[in-house]
Amino acid sequence: MSGTTPPRTALPVLIALSVCHLLNDLLQSLLPALYPLLKGTYSLDFWQIGMITLTNQVTSSLLQPVVGHYTDSRPHPYLLPVGMGFTLAGLLLLASANSYAWLLSAAALVGIGSSIFHPESSRIARLASGGKHGLAQSLFQTGGNFGTSLGPLLAAFFVLPRGQGSVAWFSLLALLAIVMLWRIGRWYWTTGQERRRTAGHLRPVHQLPRAKVRQLLAILLALVFSKYVYVSSFVSFFMFFLIDRFGVSMQQAQVHLFAFLGAVAAGTFIGGPVGDRIGRKPVILISIVGILPFTLILPYADLFWTTVLSVVIGLVLSSAFSAILVFAQELVPHRVGLVSGLFFGFAFGVAGAGAGALGWLADVTSIAVVYRACAFLPLIGLLGFLLPDRATLREGMRAS
Repeated sequence: MSGTTPPRTALPVLIALSVCHLLNDLLQSLLPALYPLLKGTYSLDFWQIGMITLTNQVTSSLLQPVVGHYTDSRPHPYLLPVGMGFTLAGLLLLASANSYAWLLSAAALVGIGSSIFHPESSRIARLASGGKHGLAQSLFQTGGNFGTSLGPLLAAFFVLPRGQGSVAWFSLLALLAIVMLWRIGRWYWTTGQERRRTAGHLRPVHQLPRAKVRQLLAILLALVFSKYVYVSSFVSFFMFFLIDRFGVSMQQAQVHLFAFLGAVAAGTFIGGPVGDRIGRKPVILISIVGILPFTLILPYADLFWTTVLSVVIGLVLSSAFSAILVFAQELVPHRVGLVSGLFFGFAFGVAGAGAGALGWLADVTSIAVVYRACAFLPLIGLLGFLLPDRATLREGMRAS
């Protein structure tokens, strides 16, 4: 290792990124939060709702690794506000859409905005971390998950009473995010470039063999698959499950979804700092395998226990992603943007594909069958036992 001292944590930048992530994901989450309204307005089947999610998530997932790879070698400080501009355009189109085709187009524009935001902002968060990578990613991710949790609440109490056109008011939040992201771009232009050069001197001299890195990345991606397909079942269909099984109103269902997503936001913040302290592997195992008993019980519980179980599942499961992402970034430290784009993109892609597949399953069987099937997804988390612990990973890097 070089003797160069790591820069201090740029907490104001991390907080600003977290707030922008909150705004970005709040705007992104308006789309699935409106599914009950759109289903009734356009007489959509579940598979068509799944296709809206698929369009949004696949558009985002295909572009994120490309954006990350490009900005690793050619940083563009002001790319972030451009990405938010696509989200702004998608919101305005969503507010004025009058056909299913326009809904799909709006979903694609919002997905493009997300594809630019996530890899670039995650890379800047690592630069601003001052070496506290888990803390930085958790703070960054918490903003996004809290924003995601607000979407259903705002949809329930603002959009639903006023109709689809009221989505246009949220363009004001997109404009606020554009201003903040422009200022973050200025910080990167003046300070972040020097931190990037310093980070280059702080890279480990040795790295694991490429074959081993690929194997570990494949395991991490399988864990992401398990997490995000399960989360997708909640984001896209939990409201319908509650309405169908317990007869709750649309607003009540959205409040229950808010409780789940709020727990996801809280759990995300816990995962990173705990991973910094005890290692990424224990956090990953507990957060994915640990929810298995709860996911198996949930499809058969009453409304009270369904609410409790959904909050526990959201809290525990969400702590995984920050640990997984930082683990992957440490495996390939010189390609932070590419790795971030790959994992965010893969997460969004499998969530979209999962939503499409689960929507089809709900149509041909029932919404209850979806949750009985998804209950076994945490078993994939057993692959986490194949990951090296912190000491073994460091020893492997020194020996390579």
